[in-house]
Amino acid sequence: MRRLLAALLCLGSLGAQAGEHGVKVISPGRLELPAGELALGLSQDWRQPLPQVQRVLIIVHGRLRNAQTYLHSGETAARQAGKDTTTLVIAPQFLNQDDIARHHLPDSLLRWQGNAWMAGEPAVGPHALSSYAALDAILLRLGERQRFPALKEIVVAGHSGGAQVVQRYALTSGKHAELQQAGVGLRFVIANPSSYAYFDAWRPVAFDPATCPGFNRWKYGLEQRPAYAARPSSQQLERNYAKRDITYLLGQQDTDPQHPALDKSCAAQAQGAYRLVRGHNYFDYLRKRHPQGLHQRLVEVPGVGHDGDKMFTSAEGQAALFR
Repeated sequence: MRRLLAALLCLGSLGAQAGEHGVKVISPGRLELPAGELALGLSQDWRQPLPQVQRVLIIVHGRLRNAQTYLHSGETAARQAGKDTTTLVIAPQFLNQDDIARHHLPDSLLRWQGNAWMAGEPAVGPHALSSYAALDAILLRLGERQRFPALKEIVVAGHSGGAQVVQRYALTSGKHAELQQAGVGLRFVIANPSSYAYFDAWRPVAFDPATCPGFNRWKYGLEQRPAYAARPSSQQLERNYAKRDITYLLGQQDTDPQHPALDKSCAAQAQGAYRLVRGHNYFDYLRKRHPQGLHQRLVEVPGVGHDGDKMFTSAEGQAALFR
């Protein structure tokens, strides 16, 4: 894993306008890896030691790939919580092939086919690195004590499509021994995803499996997992996941079954009609499977629907991110 990290950051000025359906702004930061460069936004320059940083917030964008928007939300939440000087916000940007072509970007930038990055699939260029392995590389860099001598915890958070990434990443990623050895805690905040990965074939909504053959395939279930998550058994993945420190952050008004960004596939519909109920269904499912208790919690955000900025800057969102 350590070979993933060539921990150099190059800052450029590649912000640009794109077409209607593409990313409008390319994040200027770069994490250089043997597999290519990962684009990311940063609230502070991590090319130099950051002795004041006690917390890192890694905030993952959704299907629009608008990392700079989420960087701004993370910075706003940190400032409102009075944690901006001691928090480094990192917003990785998972570009796709269209973004590279539209912005005439260098071939060294990692990019994925469509939204395959959400499921941890390998990049299509310049090398086949899983999007989850790219997150591993960020964590590996943060474990370097000479750069972050005061770091106490890392929070990986996402909203909507980004929350789908964070939920599956929390499920499939390893123990991150480098963080444990450095005494750095790791938490996850999952806000308003369209779906979750279940551990068996049970679903809260009755349906006909014959007409929904993909209901238990990755990323809705554990069948046909990507190479990144292929090695551990399903039982081991669940045991590891049950030990994770996770907050499920749900907007009380995220209840529209016809929301344009809601996953309406049969596999997602089997989890519930809309995001709020899908989140409750999944949390109840976990509690029934782990009656001994979970190091996890569900928090509702009053008066907020499907809005990442309002979710993270709410009192509940700030408590989840900066508790």
